Amino acid sequence: MMGVGCEEHPRVQVTVYTAKGDIVVAVDTMAAPITSTNFLNYVTDGHYDGGRFFRVVRMDNQPDNDIKIEVIQASANQERSEAFYDPIPLERTSETGLYHTDGAISMARGGPDSATHSFFFTIGDQPSLDFGGMRNDDGQGFAAFGYVLSGMEVIRDIQAGDVDKQILLEPVLIDSVRVN
Repeated sequence: MMGVGCEEHPRVQVTVYTAKGDIVVAVDTMAAPITSTNFLNYVTDGHYDGGRFFRVVRMDNQPDNDIKIEVIQASANQERSEAFYDPIPLERTSETGLYHTDGAISMARGGPDSATHSFFFTIGDQPSLDFGGMRNDDGQGFAAFGYVLSGMEVIRDIQAGDVDKQILLEPVLIDSVRVN
């Protein structure tokens, strides 16, 4: 795994190149060093090249959730899954000070300490995804690690795609993700 030094790059600008347009993100390596280093390692090793935005969550497609959110979720290229890295410890928003406000980038997870490659962008403020929020029963929240600098229109366009439940009928290809 290649490393991107947190001390030298307190905020790293990354562009997610998609079939629908580009999303430019500031990754905060100082506030969330574990999560951002994990993401940047997937970036520098090319694991997101050929990945996909596959899931969109919006108000009309989560009938069984008491707490509703709005996000789009992406994954690394599954053809490279044998080279994916081990799960990382959860950096809670209560520790990092990075919250799930409009345009946050965060790691997807099942349980605490289970995040690997899948990430999501928030649409609107999503405090139920922060530590103490109850979108997950464990209340631990998700690990936000940066914010969108430009490309929210691309995120909203992806979110508007046709779905079967929350899965995009036509996933949006990630051409590549690169450190600027």
